[in-house]
Amino acid sequence: MGLVLVSTPIGNLGDVSARALAALRQADLLLCEDTRTTATLLRHFGIAARTAALHDHNEDGAIPGILARLRGGAMIALVSDAGTPLVSDPGYRLVRAAIAEGLKVSAIPGANAAVMALTLSGLPPHPHLFQGFLPPKQAARRAVLARLRGAEQAGLAATLIFYEAPHRAAETLADMADIFGPRPAAVARELTKKFEEVLRDRLPELAARCAAVAPRGEVTILVGPPEADEAQAGVDELDALLKSALRTQSVREAAAGVAAATGLPRKQVYARALELVEKT
Repeated sequence: MGLVLVSTPIGNLGDVSARALAALRQADLLLCEDTRTTATLLRHFGIAARTAALHDHNEDGAIPGILARLRGGAMIALVSDAGTPLVSDPGYRLVRAAIAEGLKVSAIPGANAAVMALTLSGLPPHPHLFQGFLPPKQAARRAVLARLRGAEQAGLAATLIFYEAPHRAAETLADMADIFGPRPAAVARELTKKFEEVLRDRLPELAARCAAVAPRGEVTILVGPPEADEAQAGVDELDALLKSALRTQSVREAAAGVAAATGLPRKQVYARALELVEKT
């Protein structure tokens, strides 16, 4: 039996899989991010299941009882409100605890908004980096974006994927435009639903469009990787700073100083400093 992570539709109920429906019917207990949301899915398919809420606020306290039931041979299914469990949703701590006890954990694949948005965006699919939800406060949000930009200056070149609340989409896009520049980007909303829409443009234009007409529904934002000359310029700038510092400082001192000056992660800067020293 064990713990089964069941992916559910992200909008269109026709996307549910036969395996997912079978698991929901067979489960002794169905753990839901919000039992009211899951109830809609269950009613639509005529499934009578015992449900219990599992969310960020009660997960730690609920884990011992759930593990006890799993040890007793119960089949427990975990779903989030929509999409694949654990992806920007609760359940990670439960899964870790079940694995630590040697209990069976399996999953039934299905819809995922980040992957679907990536395939529709027209941006490079490989490599990509899924960041999930950014902090709601602007200062913290910009700090996260600045760290990602710093990672790009150290060599990261990937399509970035974010989830965002519709009422914050315009200001988030404006912050991205400020930090990443006029990158190609996309905004996907209401995926698989009647009003599905994917906007493709550069960041400043997307910010202006969302400020003029606020998007509705669930929003996924994708930012294309830096162009080759932009990425190389960032690497060259980092190397120049490190080479200058290494003339008078140890590797550790140089890396610490450059990391503080640029906002780049110290480990990344230290690793690059080591590479430069080995080349000389």
